[in-house]
Amino acid sequence: MQVKDIMTADPVCLTRDASLQEAARLMNTNDIGCIPVIESEGSKIPVGMITDRDITIRTVAEGKNPLDLTVSDAMTNSAFTVTPEMSVDEACSLMEDKQVRRVAVVDGTGGCCGMVAQADIALSADKKQTAEVVQEVSKASA
Repeated sequence: MQVKDIMTADPVCLTRDASLQEAARLMNTNDIGCIPVIESEGSKIPVGMITDRDITIRTVAEGKNPLDLTVSDAMTNSAFTVTPEMSVDEACSLMEDKQVRRVAVVDGTGGCCGMVAQADIALSADKKQTAEVVQEVSKASA
């Protein structure tokens, strides 16, 4: 099975200068907890990720007003990527190695064309593979 068989195609994306309020609104509207942050609308090259947890931990918990901040103020400045043609096993290995719950899917030009999350794997993989991914991603980093 390939990534293209389980990915969410055409995900919502934001640029670094989008407001955190816009990010939160899009997460709420689309029932998602993570949005790829892209270089520009033209290139769609992933430069990071913004999660609902990022907004909470990096702003609210630090006493900052999220209404005054942009995505660049709270985002994770890295995005691990896979391709649509990559096997689900390879994507799982990457997620386990990097201890991430989501990866961006990029096309031949490097633009974000999809997302794969633990939930996508859980819905498509066998129980053993799902358990392995969850266990490895959830380990405390050394």
